[in-house]
Amino acid sequence: QVQLVESGGGLVQPGGSLRLSCAVSGLRSLRSDDYAIGWFRQAPGKEREGVSCMSMNEGSTTYYTDSVKGRFTISRNSAKTTVYLQMNSLKPEDTAVYYCAADWKHDGSMYDHEYDNWGQGTQVTVSS
Repeated sequence: QVQLVESGGGLVQPGGSLRLSCAVSGLRSLRSDDYAIGWFRQAPGKEREGVSCMSMNEGSTTYYTDSVKGRFTISRNSAKTTVYLQMNSLKPEDTAVYYCAADWKHDGSMYDHEYDNWGQGTQVTVSS
């Protein structure tokens, strides 16, 4: 069974940086490490939105929602077991619970309904 565990959230001042990690385990049971990862976030009173996504394939294209382009970077380790979201120049509007999600049916999607496997989320608060 695939499990995803996010970490790295916290309180940061505007303009600061955080790096979120998403540890993916249970890949051996699936015999495939070619999967897609999406980072999503949900702020209080708002719908969950896609932040970034990529597939584990070499040379995969990365995608970002417009509000984070140029500030956030998605990446993975060589073992394809951990995915990162480097967040720079953070703004108060980035405050949300951040989730990572994985799926094997596509090469990356910014739509949450296309992911079947989710982590528990990590809180990011940007405030002075």
